[in-house]
Amino acid sequence: METSQYDRRRLLKFLAGSPLLYPAALAASAWQSGQRLDPIIDAASQALNVFDFEAVARERLPVAHFGYIATGSDDDGTLRANREGFARFQLRVRRLVDVREIDMSVKLFGGTWSSPIILAPVSSQRAFHADAEIASARAAAAGKHPQMLSTLTSTAIEAVNTARGEPVWFQLYPTDQWSVTQGLVKRAQAAGCPVLALTADLQGGSNRETGIRAQRRDTRDCSACHKPADKIAGQSGMGPASVDGLRAMFRGLDLSQVSSYQNAGADWDYVKRLRDSTTMKLLIKGIVTREDAELAVKHGIDGVIVSNHGGRAEDSGRATIESLVEVVEGVKRRIPVIVDGGFRRGTDIFKALALGANAIMIGRPYIWGLAAFGQQGVEAVLDILRKELRTVMRQAGTVRLDAISRAYVIDRQLRG
Repeated sequence: METSQYDRRRLLKFLAGSPLLYPAALAASAWQSGQRLDPIIDAASQALNVFDFEAVARERLPVAHFGYIATGSDDDGTLRANREGFARFQLRVRRLVDVREIDMSVKLFGGTWSSPIILAPVSSQRAFHADAEIASARAAAAGKHPQMLSTLTSTAIEAVNTARGEPVWFQLYPTDQWSVTQGLVKRAQAAGCPVLALTADLQGGSNRETGIRAQRRDTRDCSACHKPADKIAGQSGMGPASVDGLRAMFRGLDLSQVSSYQNAGADWDYVKRLRDSTTMKLLIKGIVTREDAELAVKHGIDGVIVSNHGGRAEDSGRATIESLVEVVEGVKRRIPVIVDGGFRRGTDIFKALALGANAIMIGRPYIWGLAAFGQQGVEAVLDILRKELRTVMRQAGTVRLDAISRAYVIDRQLRG
């Protein structure tokens, strides 16, 4: 009898994880948050952790919209690796340190911020809440967090900056036409953006199977969301979701020759050309190796973002927290290093800082908050992560970010 019950549990577990029945990334991220013991929250203040917002977002969003934010590349292996990679590192905590006063502030690219948590660029935020990027901007401003706006934003950069009260950073999809690239860069600079980040991790395209399966399950007539009306290829996300069928940042630009949001021919000469075209600080988003980190420094880049596009770019199976180690070695503290991918806990942030990151980015968690409760949800997500980071800093005996060093983490793979 006991064997029969055990076999039945194994079968149910297998079926629950089968992509043939229900894509893994759509299955409430059970591998991340475990079995839910409480009912879904109905107010942002009830959340115990950021996963509580995921459950609400999954319930409230159309399946295609949730699928867009949940999907990784291919079978979501790299998406899972981003989260699982944190388990490779354990914390070494110190005792008997006066931790009554904790300073989480960080200086980056001419600004001083309340914590090392940055809102990553996420496109088409109107697909998750009517207030879209405006709500995210106001939440970022309330907590004094840096925010990077996507080229594929639902809301014009000028309106986002007004809502925030200061210019955001701008993430660049350059397209395959230099004239359009110039137009995007000039508009961001004219809006006062201090930082420009060239996305380099999607040049090869992306096969987002979970997102495609979710679209197939969505029976609504929502072609404006799911198909780019401007007919630009090379993107796997939501469409423009606007009355005139054009994304906010492309209005006024000639897109007649554009066939992709990416530039498959971009190389370091292209980066130099981009560098020479603007006075904004230039970052490269998508650096994951020591060699490319060294090249970024050599070419005068102002900072790098360790990223595999949240597991949505290449299916490398390698976590960004693991890539961070060699990127930091290549940079040698000459320029700031930011990392994204799978950050859900204050301990995750602490580990990245200990491994040499200057700051981290979050994407999905604040979008869960946005979808669940709008601006209030985004603020709550940021507040939870700040509280968790403050707690682990106290537990470890580190009262400032610059006190967090490699001495506070152990790499399981290197342990003798």
